[in-house]
Parts: sequence; structure tokens; C-alpha cells
Amino acid sequence: MFTLITTLATLLLIILISSWLTRRIKNTSAREYFMASGKLSFGFIAGSMMLTNVSVDQLIGLNGDAYLHNLSAIAWEATAIIAIIALALFFLPRYMQSGFTTLTGFIESRYDRTARKIVSILLLMTYTLVLCPSSLYLGALTLEKIFNVQQLLGISYQSSLVAMICLTGAIGTAYAVFGGLRAIAVSDTINGVFLLAIIFLVPVLGFIALGHGHFQAGVGELLRQNPQKLNMIGNTHDSVPFSTLFTGMIFANLFYWCTNQAIMQKSLAARSLEEAQKGILLTGAFKLILPLLMMLPGIIAWHYFRGHPLASSDLAYPALIAALLPWWLKGFFVAIILGAVMSHFNAILNASATLLTYDFYLHRRPAATDRQQIRFGKQMTLLVAVISIACAPLLMHAPDGIYTLLRRFTGFFNMPVIAIVLFAFLVARPPAIAAKVVLVFHALLYGIFILGLNVDARWGISFIHLMGILFACEMLLLFALNHYLPAGHQGRLPDRGSELVGWRYAVPVSIALIAALVSLYLTFSPLGLVSGHLQRGWYIAMGVIWSLAVILTIRYVSRPKSAVATHRTPSSVPLDNH
Repeated sequence: MFTLITTLATLLLIILISSWLTRRIKNTSAREYFMASGKLSFGFIAGSMMLTNVSVDQLIGLNGDAYLHNLSAIAWEATAIIAIIALALFFLPRYMQSGFTTLTGFIESRYDRTARKIVSILLLMTYTLVLCPSSLYLGALTLEKIFNVQQLLGISYQSSLVAMICLTGAIGTAYAVFGGLRAIAVSDTINGVFLLAIIFLVPVLGFIALGHGHFQAGVGELLRQNPQKLNMIGNTHDSVPFSTLFTGMIFANLFYWCTNQAIMQKSLAARSLEEAQKGILLTGAFKLILPLLMMLPGIIAWHYFRGHPLASSDLAYPALIAALLPWWLKGFFVAIILGAVMSHFNAILNASATLLTYDFYLHRRPAATDRQQIRFGKQMTLLVAVISIACAPLLMHAPDGIYTLLRRFTGFFNMPVIAIVLFAFLVARPPAIAAKVVLVFHALLYGIFILGLNVDARWGISFIHLMGILFACEMLLLFALNHYLPAGHQGRLPDRGSELVGWRYAVPVSIALIAALVSLYLTFSPLGLVSGHLQRGWYIAMGVIWSLAVILTIRYVSRPKSAVATHRTPSSVPLDNH
């Protein structure tokens, strides 16, 4: 009962803070409802991007993978820094210079409306059938493990999960329908602050438990007993082999951070390029720290439950929480998990409503008023939510863990989308048919050979490598079609006419983030903690990396201020197409 009371009290506190901060928001215009009137500051951008990304599927999925293997799956999160930097320095300035509010708007400007609709449908399918359902399911799984709803209500395990899915889905849907993007960004940031506290707290409690009341003893236990579990350098038997970081992983992350509407929408709603770059790179800094803290509980769970193995790897995080958290903290934790589930859920709902409104509704009714657009967006939010809630219970039957399932499914379309976006930047007048051919070509091959025939398992090659191979083939196909087909009808990108002022420290911060990423991999490798102590090679490598980072930073900051303060994208300049 106390847990329930503290859960409700924490939720009420979050709602009150969010309501106070958003009290002046009035969704009287479609631009305010979908894009926060283009006035988000860097703090809310970073907070909302992190909560859209760091959701329960990461907490449970990453810890499940760490429980089964090691820290190699951190690659999905930590190496995202490269894509985040690409968004801040390359993609976003070009999107903002042309005044786009959706990725699909960019697709239409470079190809045609049909290509825009195909990409929009692919994004909507993954939002509705995969991302939203997985967030609801994993949230329900955590709540069931903590509250034991099955026993409390005297119902079956499946029924208790369905009840929790419906409850969290209904609350998240209500907030997405009535709030709009600005309210979502504010609530995401508040939930993010509380979630950070939980992410830091769980490993601390885990180390204390392993050390029988002593934090340092618990850390020593991890370093002494099977330190290979701390290895970020995955081998061929792990879910993420290290070599995949240089093939499909790069482009999967580029897709997620640079072309995914649910993520990009916050940065596109920034009040300026400078604010957007600050928020994006702050997100990158979080991605260095949080993934490691998020995965350590999985390693701790392996040690803690070693004598009594768990029935499913997806139970590693919920089971550890149920075992370690004191009774007076469980209500707080449950409220934060609920907040994370709903933040992730309603952010994706808002992105889905934006795509449906801008890509389909306004095409049929270009003269629709703001009120009509908002009403349609709310209706679509409800529709997507209902479908997602209906699909969520089906994930109970995922055999390899939710995280791997999510990554395999997104490979169905992420490679062709990032391929046609990059191609659109490289070629002035790309033929529209080329984008459609590549989208269909990839969907057929990936669906048949990877999702259908499981050739990755049969050939002993990671599906991430296969995604990289497909990306390379699709880029070659695009250039071949561009050579033999007539040039497309689309010319230069629209240009809103004014220079964008970027953040003068964006490049130095990016250099520091890349150096920190390499340092993280060195530390959790055979050169570092995996061997039990830091090797001589670790010190040499760290010295080289940070010396190079300092040299590059000094060279950059010594440039004239005018060269780094403003940004004029070259994307509006037509190139020779052939």
C-alpha cells in the first residue's frame, strides 16, 4: 500500500511541475501543437531527446543483453555519439536552412510526393507496430515484477500484463492528445531528471549488495569474478560483434538520430540553430555516461542471481529492482518508470500524428485551418495508440529478447532511408524512381533473407554486417540509376534566405565527445579493466587520443570567429547531376 501511495504522490508531483511550467501554453495553432512554435531551448531539447531515446526498452533490453553476454551491446547507444555529431554539424543545419519540419518534407523536395509517402508509411509502421508496443510491454513487465499484480488481483500472468499495458497506454495517450509537443518536451525533461537519479542509484545499490554492505567491495567483486563480462569489445558469439561498429552500426545510428522524425522533431522545433546544437551535443554527452550505467545492473544481476538463473534475460533489470530497492523507494521507482514509458510513448504518438497530418491530411486538404489540423492530429494520436496497445501483448512471445527483436525489425527499412537521404545531399537532381526502387529492393531482400530465412544465423554473420552490405549495394544502385536515368524534376532545395548562426563551440565539443568515446572503449577492453588492471598500452593510447583532440581543438578555435559563427548551407546550390 505504501508503494502505491508513493507512486501516486510522485506522479502527482511530476504532473504539478509540468502543469506549472506549461501553464501558458495554448495550442491555438497547428505549429504550436506539432512543433512548439519553433521555440524550444537547448535544455528541453536535450531532455526530450533523451527521454524519447532512453526508454524502458533500453533499461530492460540492454540489461538483458548484458546478463546474457557482456557490455558489447552498449555499441548501439555509445556509438550513437557519431550520429549525434553528424546531426548537429551536417544534417540539422541543412534541414533548418530549408525550413523543413519533417524528414518526409525533405524527401519530397529531393524526389517526389510518392517517395515521401512511402518513407512516411515505413516510419509510421515501425512507430505503431514496434516502438510504441515495446515500450508499453516492457513497462508492464517491470510493474508486474514489482507489484506482483497477478497475485494481487488473482488473475493470470498474461492478463496482468494486458491490464498494465492498457493503464500506461491510456495515461500516455491522454497526455499526447491534450499536451502537444511543447508540453511533451517539458514533461520529458522533468521525467528525465528523475530517471537520471534512478539510473545512478540502481548500480550503487547493486554494488553495495554484492559487497555485502560495502560499495568498494562490490566493485571489486565485478573486477575479480569473470571480468570478461565488462568487455565492450564483442566477439562473433555476442549480439554485437565489435567489427559491426564499422559497417551497419554506423548507418543504423545515422538513420535513428538524423532521419527519425520522433528524434529530429525536437531539434527542428528549436528557437535557433545554436540552441539546437547545444541541446543535441548535450544529448551526446549523456550518451557517453548513461548507457554504461544502464547496463551495469545486467552485469550485477548475473553475479547476484548466479546461483538461481532467471527464466528470461528480460527479467534481469526488473528482478534486480525488486530484490534491491527498499520498500520506501519502490513507489518512487515505479512512478519514474511509468513516466519514462509514457514519455517515450507520447513522443512517438506526437511524431506519428505530425507525419499523418503533414504528409496525408494536408495533401488532401491544403486549406485546412489550424483547428482542423489539430483535431485530425488528435484523432490520429488515438488511432495509433489503440493499435499499439493491441499489439503490445504479442511481444510476450519474443524468443531472443526485446532489444534484439527491435534492432532486427528496424533493419527492415533504416538502411534505404538513410541511403536516399545521403544520396539526396550528394546529387543535385536525383531521379525520383531511384528512391522508390531502393526502398522496395531493400524491403524485399531484408524481409526474405533476414527476417524470413534467417541467413545471418545460417551463415554465422551478424545481421548488422548484412545491413551494412545492403547499404553499400543500395548506394551503388542509386548512383547507377542516377547515371542511366533522366535527371529528376526537383532542383535546388528551398532556402529561407537568412544565415543560420551556429554554436561556436559545437566542433570543439564534438572533438571532445569522440575522444571520450574512444577512451570508454579502451577502458572496458582487454587493455583496460577486462584484464583486471590497466595495461601500459592503455596509458599510451589515452595519451595519443587526448593529445590529438587538444591539437585539433586548438587549430579549430584559432580560426577567425566569422568562419565558425555562421552557417550557410551549400545544399541550395545546384550541382552537375551527371
